[in-house]
Amino acid sequence: MAATDPVRRSAASLCHAALAGMGAGLRLVSRVAARLAGLAGGLLATGHAAAADLPEDRADVMYHSYTGGGVTATGPAVLVRKSIDDAFSLSASYYVDSVSNASIDVVTTASPYHERRTERAAGLDYVYHDALISVAGSSSKEPDYTANSASMDVAQDVFGGMTTVSLGYSRGWDTVGKRGYPTFSDSANHWQYRAGLTQIITPRWLASANVEVVSDEGYLGSPYRAARVFGAAVPESDPRTRSSRALALRAVGSVGADGAVRASYRYFWDTWHIRANTFEAGYSQYLQQQRWLVDGYLRYYKQSHASFYSNDFTTQYTYMSRNRQLSTFDSVGLGVKGTYSALKVAARYEVKINGALERLRFQYSDFTDIRTGKNYSFDATVLEVYVSATF
Repeated sequence: MAATDPVRRSAASLCHAALAGMGAGLRLVSRVAARLAGLAGGLLATGHAAAADLPEDRADVMYHSYTGGGVTATGPAVLVRKSIDDAFSLSASYYVDSVSNASIDVVTTASPYHERRTERAAGLDYVYHDALISVAGSSSKEPDYTANSASMDVAQDVFGGMTTVSLGYSRGWDTVGKRGYPTFSDSANHWQYRAGLTQIITPRWLASANVEVVSDEGYLGSPYRAARVFGAAVPESDPRTRSSRALALRAVGSVGADGAVRASYRYFWDTWHIRANTFEAGYSQYLQQQRWLVDGYLRYYKQSHASFYSNDFTTQYTYMSRNRQLSTFDSVGLGVKGTYSALKVAARYEVKINGALERLRFQYSDFTDIRTGKNYSFDATVLEVYVSATF
């Protein structure tokens, strides 16, 4: 099972944004920062998007765990951010996944395995007048897959800070290998373009719209996975090019004295004929004079299958895949997050203890477990515990 499988690579993924809905309609990529509850609280507290404000100095230490579908991924993550003068902010992160994989793809075509994935990333933020310019790079390695990426984003406040316009570009280049085949090597390249608009509608309501365009070229399948033709296993073959689009709409509003609600919708489509919809609704609430911030959310995701996907082909084609991430499926995620302000000295530092738990249910419509002949489904649990210090 290659690292190109989104579920295998989800070790880093499901801990932050499971079902974000990219990559076969399902990109499972995790990052230490970017907490929805904090976003809702922060935006409503400041009253504007604050694109031209540097991120605060902070350090995070996290333990993450994903269990589901025969895959277990655990490990630590560290993030450190420090400003220089009033214009620059540097960040660095380190992320580790220890993966034990006995997923449905593995147990039906290969042997379960254990491996380790590490990712290192660094970034620089620069404030110039009402603009925030961010550049970042990352590199991750596992035994048969290496991924590198670089990105640049610009966010500009206009109309007195009531509107924020953002533009971004990312470039990724990966090297794909295969265990037991030292001569096997291929590459995959990725380009992502994004644009966004955030608008203060009223002092209590904020809305945003974001567009992404992604182009992929190279080896986009798995050297381990097999398709089926009349029940017989044949090597999987995916197209070597793919273009995808995504549109996301989001609204955040303040309710009561210390609460916030949010709702979002995301539509994804690509040249592989996948169509995907993601709906999410959540509520955040401060408690005990803002010492606690609790957040709950519900997410629903549904996608159609790729044009070259089949559970069991009846004819041999140039492109054939039985990758369940390219099949027709839906999923439901229910999550809760909590943040406790354990120690705070005004204008000096604050230490917070954070926890997040999400329960996911995946149901496949045209992918069967060949051991039982029934449509495949599984449950997954995502856990994060981390300590965050701002200074």
